[in-house]
Amino acid sequence: MPSAEPVFLGVDVGTSGVRVLAVDASGQILARAMKEYPLHMPRPGWTEQDPRDWWEAAVACFRSITAQVPKDRVYGIGLTGQMHGAVFLDQDGEVIRPALLWNDQRTVAECREIEERVGTSQLRQIAGNPALTGFTAPKVLWLRRHEPHNFNRLVHLLLPKDYVRFRLTGELATDVSDASGTLFLDVASRKWSDAIMEALDLDPSILPRLYEGSEVAGQVSPKAAAETGLPAGIPVVAGGGDQAVGAIGMGVVRPDLVFVSVGTSGVVFAATPWPAHSKVRGASPPEGLDPSTLSTVHSFCHAVPEMWHLMGVMLSAGGSLRWLRDSLYSREAEEARAVGEEPYDRITAEAATV
Repeated sequence: MPSAEPVFLGVDVGTSGVRVLAVDASGQILARAMKEYPLHMPRPGWTEQDPRDWWEAAVACFRSITAQVPKDRVYGIGLTGQMHGAVFLDQDGEVIRPALLWNDQRTVAECREIEERVGTSQLRQIAGNPALTGFTAPKVLWLRRHEPHNFNRLVHLLLPKDYVRFRLTGELATDVSDASGTLFLDVASRKWSDAIMEALDLDPSILPRLYEGSEVAGQVSPKAAAETGLPAGIPVVAGGGDQAVGAIGMGVVRPDLVFVSVGTSGVVFAATPWPAHSKVRGASPPEGLDPSTLSTVHSFCHAVPEMWHLMGVMLSAGGSLRWLRDSLYSREAEEARAVGEEPYDRITAEAATV
């Protein structure tokens, strides 16, 4: 690789592990690294991780990458990762307890509390979303209700990727796309909502500084440089939530573009020049669009400035397809495998005839 070629690192703080890619200016992958960490389920429906495991995994990945590409060519770092998780830090920036993750289901009562305190329609109007157990706000209320000793220590609230940013730069920051999944953000104005924080009786000072996804939110600190092997001073951009960043990677940054992803869960993602449930700077859903069509989708800020996105989510998309294959098409699946075919291709072909 030419010594003058700039290298950019993309960091994904996922549920199963951290992944880091090194790419050149054209997007060609030059190196990659991945490090897994455990998922803890202390009770049915509860999912937690130790944020320090994320950082240790990130350090291992950074050191692997710098062993593969010249570290002095790293010009910038971007962050993405699992959304909605709640990382609780004390006044010294130390982790108070394990993080509550996006798929944690313990907060049904807290969701009802949010709806009562804020109002269902008001919440949708401001935050763009209903109160759901996966989001961040009910997790904070759960901490206040069930672990008051830990809540009293809470000084800083971060999202998962932003804890890695904090350890990398020392900055308490997030971006508007990831913040859209907290229920604390005014999605239309792309600012924290004082009205929601007041209704929930929460101190807004616990929230990190907001950035657009493309803005620089810090630099690699000397302390992090010593741990990771990266040079100090490398810019670290704000980044975005996993779906918004994935959309950018696929070029879904204009209103006429949509993508569908099917893994264990499924997502339909549409970029829009307006937030779904409120007006901003004259940008609002087009006249003639039935508002009821927007009632079942999420409305988030995109990681692209002055863009938003609609998102429909099905938690059991790929899981449902696997059940269909194994339960109703098991014979056809065996026949397909016997001749080297993909079982899902046969199911898709049959579905196309309907």
